[in-house]
Amino acid sequence: MRPQRDKQFMQVSQKAWRITRLLTVYRIVLALLLMLLITTGYLPEPLGASAPRLFLIASSVYVVVTLLAIYPLLLRTPDYTWQVYFYTCVDILVFTLMMHASGGVVSGVGMLLVVSIANASMLLAGRMSVFFAALASLAVLGEQFYSQIYVSASAYNYSMAGLLGLTLIVTSVLATVLARQARESADLAHARGVDLANMSELTEQVISQMATGVLVVDERHHVRLVNEAARRLLDAPSQMLGTSLQQFSTELNLQLLLWRNQGLQSTEKHSIETLPASLLVQMIRVGRASDETKTDVLIFLEDAAAVNDQSQQLRLAALGRLTAGIAHEIRNPLSAIRHAGELLAESDQLPVEDQRLTDIIQENTSRVNRIVEDVLQLGNRDRVSREKINLNKWLENFVEEIYCVYPEACSVLKIDDQSSGVLTVQFDSGHLHQILSNLCQNALSFVTQSLASPRVTLLLAGDLERGCYVEVINNGPLVKQDEKERLFEPFFTTTNKGTGLGLYLSRELAQANQCHLAHRQQDENTCFRLSFGPQAIIRELD
Repeated sequence: MRPQRDKQFMQVSQKAWRITRLLTVYRIVLALLLMLLITTGYLPEPLGASAPRLFLIASSVYVVVTLLAIYPLLLRTPDYTWQVYFYTCVDILVFTLMMHASGGVVSGVGMLLVVSIANASMLLAGRMSVFFAALASLAVLGEQFYSQIYVSASAYNYSMAGLLGLTLIVTSVLATVLARQARESADLAHARGVDLANMSELTEQVISQMATGVLVVDERHHVRLVNEAARRLLDAPSQMLGTSLQQFSTELNLQLLLWRNQGLQSTEKHSIETLPASLLVQMIRVGRASDETKTDVLIFLEDAAAVNDQSQQLRLAALGRLTAGIAHEIRNPLSAIRHAGELLAESDQLPVEDQRLTDIIQENTSRVNRIVEDVLQLGNRDRVSREKINLNKWLENFVEEIYCVYPEACSVLKIDDQSSGVLTVQFDSGHLHQILSNLCQNALSFVTQSLASPRVTLLLAGDLERGCYVEVINNGPLVKQDEKERLFEPFFTTTNKGTGLGLYLSRELAQANQCHLAHRQQDENTCFRLSFGPQAIIRELD
């Protein structure tokens, strides 16, 4: 609070010194002008008509005093209030002498006192300004009294002297009131300016930290404001403010043109395809100009994939809680059904034709049990226990385990280590085993449908600088175009025996370890790549 008051005091002091400088310039110009008129002989009547010598002396003194006033003004010492006190007294004395030398109050010289008192009232408190006004009024009345006694008994102008004195006092009061109101208005304007600046800074900070991209575009499609999220979504990190929206995104600029042609009424979100991501765009008119085509436009940008993922995560979270509860309730009766089927199959009295029914019971109970287990594992995706894993050695051990579990994989599954050195990552070993097991099982099941020699390759590539990845590649049938977008959806499967949760669970486990699992076609082969993020890679210096 105290620093704020000190700052306000400094601002008031700065304004007062500026006014004092202007008044000093006014006095110097007035004094030099009077001296010039006296020396050239063009001094108009009645100035100096009654006592030319006194008028010359008073003018000369005024010139000297005003010129000497420059020195303390530049040094700002003493304080401006004391300088105002002194020079106001000098004005009263000099102007009263000039008025006396010019024939008294009727000469009009006394009006210079009005200017001096008004100037002093702008800088001084109310009581001091009235004091100087009263002092000037007494000086005027004293001059009138002196003139009547010692100069001319007929110089009887007390009424005009009284009016001038009243004018001085009223001027002082009005100038004080107006100066106070001006200072209050200036303080209020300054306070509002500070509030506005703080609000503007706060708004900029909020906008800059928003995950949603924000742009403001003027009527000429020049970008006036853009936050970091918008630059990232539009892949425009270096474009300068004031440049055309075309430089940021051609698709977004075209969308804005279409929106303007439609009348700037719609505020609904719509999707556009642009690099590097598909975006959800919302446009809102800013301002109420008479010509709607010349208004600014506020544009909000969101990553459509992120929004869809978030929406899907919310749905799946609710679905997961529901299915987990159902799964626990299913396992007990499911175990009873399976056990009963096994006992029934062992019965000697069961007809041969009914043996097939018991096989169906066993197959379907096993499938339902796998679904239940996969659903229960979804609830454990966030329970990550990372550890250092040497990928090169870990994959060799993993393949040996696959050979033991699936002997037919010995002639099909091979490792292709193209890494540049030893690759060490931070990953949950259980999650990594489950991800690659799902991918390898899928690959081994699909290569049996290959027209060529079945082949599954477990490729390790990359380095510590650019990142590394593991790919599971098979030469089985390619994924159909309409199935690509649904590959990682839960409960989506292309086989009768699949649960539809393997790939979905694998991707969830990869994301839980801050890595990424994706599908792509590679030279007529099907490829699933597990990419390790920078935060998962361990460098040798660590």
